[in-house]
Amino acid sequence: MNRPITVGITGGSGSGKTLFLKQLMEAFNAQEVSLLSLDNYYKPRHEQPIDDQGIENFDMPESLDRERFSADLKKLKAGEDITIQEYTFNNDSKTPEIIHIKSTPIIVVEGIFTFYYKEINSLLDFKIFIEAPDYLMLTRRITRDAEERGYDLSDVLYRFQHHVTPSFKKYIEPLKYDSDIIIPNHNGFERALDVVITYLRGKLQE
Repeated sequence: MNRPITVGITGGSGSGKTLFLKQLMEAFNAQEVSLLSLDNYYKPRHEQPIDDQGIENFDMPESLDRERFSADLKKLKAGEDITIQEYTFNNDSKTPEIIHIKSTPIIVVEGIFTFYYKEINSLLDFKIFIEAPDYLMLTRRITRDAEERGYDLSDVLYRFQHHVTPSFKKYIEPLKYDSDIIIPNHNGFERALDVVITYLRGKLQE
């Protein structure tokens, strides 16, 4: 291929993006596909917007360093490898990893604001939106935030009601129909995953 194909994946928090990404990445080898996650571009905690209760809101477009993210994606598309530091979501018990990302024929870009940022959206060749019912997204969010980020239940519920859901309705869900494929993740996504893998394998052979 003359240039990488960039695949954007988004959806609500807890929609099942992580599992979909894991299985998609496993369908290709490390020389074929790489992953750039918007999760590693959050600004430091002291730079996060504050809600009217004095609580940091990590679910706003300004919560992330969109300029650095855009610059790194452009480097990957231009054939340059990059190195970034993992963002640990203020989990003091976790040591951030140094992540080396190769410029590969397929570059997967994922994150809740991947479609919202116009400068990122314009760099995407194929866009996937994953959706799930609110109750499933909340259940997955509770599990993830407890295990990976050390948040207690009351904190998770507050953020889901006052930060996650309003942000999703305002910034993310309206862009669903701008995607190339919408994947309902109510009872699994195996068939849709097969379609995406087949499409990307075809692109690799071009």
